[in-house]
Amino acid sequence: MQVETILQSKGRAVTTVGPGATIAEAVQLLNAKRIGAVVVTDNGKVVGILSERDVVRHLGTDWTALAQRPVRDVMTRNVISSGRDATVADVMERMTEHRIRHLPIVENGELVGIVSIGDVVKRKIEETEFEATALKEYIAS
Repeated sequence: MQVETILQSKGRAVTTVGPGATIAEAVQLLNAKRIGAVVVTDNGKVVGILSERDVVRHLGTDWTALAQRPVRDVMTRNVISSGRDATVADVMERMTEHRIRHLPIVENGELVGIVSIGDVVKRKIEETEFEATALKEYIAS
């Protein structure tokens, strides 16, 4: 099964922010959308990703100071991404290897979607249940 299948079922909408947005604005967006990461784009190109982990790592003791900093100061710049043709197994491996929970999907330099670890696990469970049902039907026939 490929990432394209996940994108077809969940949609291709990706919440993004610009690198000059404040951390407070980004956190408000994370809360409002109930998501764990936003992709940082500049002129349509992916330049970073800001996750809850990034914010917590920089929190320290002064939330007020952090809240006013621009996203570019806190975001992860080395964005790990994948294409639509990647398999669910490939995506799981990449997420595990890099210890990430959100993977932007990029094609020809353009952001076309995002998958989370929850999306991947859900799809893997569905795949396993389908295989189990098929095996039971095969054995019963």
